[in-house]
Amino acid sequence: MSSLQGEHAVVTGAGRGIGAAIARALAAEGAKLTLVGRNRDSLDKIAAELKGTTETCVVAADVSDGPALQAAFARARERFGAVTILINNAGQARSAPLHTADESLWDEMLAVNLGGVYRCIRCALPDMLEAGRGRIVNIASTAGLTGYAYVTAYCAAKHGVIGLTRSLAMELARKNITVNAVCPGYSDTDMVRDAVANIQAKTGRDEAAARTALTARNPQGRLIAPEEVAQTVLWLCSSGASSITGQSIAVAGGELM
Repeated sequence: MSSLQGEHAVVTGAGRGIGAAIARALAAEGAKLTLVGRNRDSLDKIAAELKGTTETCVVAADVSDGPALQAAFARARERFGAVTILINNAGQARSAPLHTADESLWDEMLAVNLGGVYRCIRCALPDMLEAGRGRIVNIASTAGLTGYAYVTAYCAAKHGVIGLTRSLAMELARKNITVNAVCPGYSDTDMVRDAVANIQAKTGRDEAAARTALTARNPQGRLIAPEEVAQTVLWLCSSGASSITGQSIAVAGGELM
């Protein structure tokens, strides 16, 4: 029997990149999936790919919109019952020097990257407490463990996710609910491709040079594959990780050694 048979997992930002890879990994282990994201077409594409592997529910919602999230989780609960696994993957990155950035950038980065995690946990946690078990995995970033220039708001939000993870893990330590963060380094995703394009536009470098500037942070000299992040998440959701809580696990090729 698959290790996550009977579990109901909600994955945010599930339409592409790391979120899609996580959805595939959880589906392969038998979890029923609710896929949440802003782009319905992307979610439908992943759901179609998983047809025959597991049952899926697709809900379009923005994690910065509290009422929309409440409706999304109500729909998920109606379809598959209590949520026992929550993967907070939805995120957004925008860069600008702090002294020139509009305040709206700060508000947006915190609303999506930190507020979205908070709102989703608030929606899912009552189910886990009632069920007497649960796994919460927050996809943070190495930006939650160190600083990077020109993404101050993003780093602040991801540092907040780490703090939220640690505090909530302490609250839930005796409730059979674990809370952990996974912190990818620069990964082979649309977000990093956008960062490469931004470097090209601002520095005049070609694509190869811009990509090298990012991979140079990784001692292995490469981008992280979304599937590597997904396998870490899958382990944290397994029964074998029941003693792992409050941790921030870097998947970054040794970047933060």
